[in-house]
Amino acid sequence: MTDPAQNHSDQIAYWNGAGAVPWVERQERTDRMLAEVAEAAIARADPASGESVVDVGCGTGATSLEIARRVGLTGQVTALDVSAPLMAKAAERLSGCPWAKIVVADASTYRLPPASADLLFSRFGVMFFGDPDKAFANMRAWMKPTGRVLFACWRKFAENPWGMVPLEATYAHLPRMPKLEPEDPGPFSFASEDRVSRILTNGGFARPEFEPVDFAFDIAGGEGLEGAVAQALAVGPTARALGGHPQSMRDTVAMSVRAALAPYVVGNEVRLKAAIWLVRTRPAG
Repeated sequence: MTDPAQNHSDQIAYWNGAGAVPWVERQERTDRMLAEVAEAAIARADPASGESVVDVGCGTGATSLEIARRVGLTGQVTALDVSAPLMAKAAERLSGCPWAKIVVADASTYRLPPASADLLFSRFGVMFFGDPDKAFANMRAWMKPTGRVLFACWRKFAENPWGMVPLEATYAHLPRMPKLEPEDPGPFSFASEDRVSRILTNGGFARPEFEPVDFAFDIAGGEGLEGAVAQALAVGPTARALGGHPQSMRDTVAMSVRAALAPYVVGNEVRLKAAIWLVRTRPAG
């Protein structure tokens, strides 16, 4: 049975350890890969001049930086994440925005002034909550009655060939990872509309709206097939499957991943489908 407290502890340890390293090292490449998602999510959220925004699970700060530009000097951005290594990078990027506050903290316990936030935003941060019910209930207290929520999360793994294609090539050499329980945190843990609706409504939010959006990710970041292979082995499901294995196995897997991705090469790009939800809600009542 899923243990939210253990999940919570495990996630904090992971994102302050091995999980953070490739995101810091490959920040520019990963930002390029996810740029269209960030643009779509921020456009839907529409942060306005003077607003107070919380960017939850902000990672290395790409979305926080753009939101800070939009709210301007009269606004405020709270860039929040549990990962100290990721937030160190975010602090560098936001150093020119004194109205952006860097907070290394847990969304399930951190205290903002009650009813102070106009917008709660996240690009791929909320799926990793160890105890999402507790986190959203806590974040509800941050929201103004007129506030709004917009977050991006992945749809089902089977709808996301950017991750599935290299991982299936990996499984030619490695046993499949244990299947996550429905309530376990992970990249695809918010794929179920029913589950997300339950979490949000139990946390004091209105029933959410789900907008499906599809992209074609260039997982190479403009660096061709070898760049795509390196990205797949460093970040995402394939990287997790390879965790702890020796370099010899990584080399073997790289050959299979290279062959699997070769049909998707167009010039310096390697584009595969990515499928997300853009989820909107607001405080209930």
